[in-house]
Amino acid sequence: MARHTGIQADGSSADQVRLSARVFGVVQGVGFRYRTMGKAGELGLTGEVQNLADGSVDLVAEGPDARVRQLLDWLNSAGAPGRVERVEHSFSDAEGTFGDFKAR
Repeated sequence: MARHTGIQADGSSADQVRLSARVFGVVQGVGFRYRTMGKAGELGLTGEVQNLADGSVDLVAEGPDARVRQLLDWLNSAGAPGRVERVEHSFSDAEGTFGDFKAR
């Protein structure tokens, strides 16, 4: 997977990646989107999270590779709200299309 290097607010560079994920389980009506938005904010990530009609949640997050992977680890942990049964995910190059992280 190719990555591009960006300059962080502190002047350091880090590999920038995009995480595209779909989260399955009991993840709607439990504050999942807003807690995910908060966690992504803590990690300094940009992107969005939204409920899908089938009861799953779609997530796109961009930022430094290590921080994006921290979010993925959190999604798979007991710390995530609701009951996550599985997370299908992929990584790609960050596109820089988001200014912040929001719930839709």
